[in-house]
Amino acid sequence: MPVSPAPRSPLALVVLGLLAERPMHPYLMFQLIQQREKTSIVNVSQRNSLYQVINRLVKAGLAAPDTTEREANRPERTVYRITDDGTETVHRWLREMLATDNPEFPQFAAALSMLALLSPDDAQKALTARLEQLDAKLRTITGSLAYAASIGLPRLFLLDDDYRLTLLRAEIAWVKAQVTALAAGDLTWSAEWIANVAATFEPPPA
Repeated sequence: MPVSPAPRSPLALVVLGLLAERPMHPYLMFQLIQQREKTSIVNVSQRNSLYQVINRLVKAGLAAPDTTEREANRPERTVYRITDDGTETVHRWLREMLATDNPEFPQFAAALSMLALLSPDDAQKALTARLEQLDAKLRTITGSLAYAASIGLPRLFLLDDDYRLTLLRAEIAWVKAQVTALAAGDLTWSAEWIANVAATFEPPPA
């Protein structure tokens, strides 16, 4: 089995997945990513990142130029196709990504680890603002799933949204609990208390 030098990433996976459907040009890929609301799992805010990934996949032999097409007065567009190596690789990536619990380093967890740098009041305000954004995202995903169900889209193609919805509901419940604890004074701290804790748990000298 070929070992691809192309770095595995969510965007590379989605690109190969789209090309597995049919040959297409990058702009159509960009449109489909937006239409299918995959922007929550891949970052294409800078469209150039999509072209960079395609170029890396081509260099790795996982995708290849297929044809060119021109519409009206638009510039020529290169249509890409997935190669046999690309098909093998995307299947391997999928198996590995589904089966392996790889470490991730989300910003929110990093911020929580340093929460004590803020005052309890400041932390409460920040978490309340996050809660408002999470609630808005919950409404969006719930609406998307309801629409998908209304047009009869099979559940197989909604598993990523269903997964995100489950995680989102859990996060909302957890953040609400912390906001409530901060408001009630059940979760609180002071500079003096933090200094005492730091001194208590100071590692032994090397």
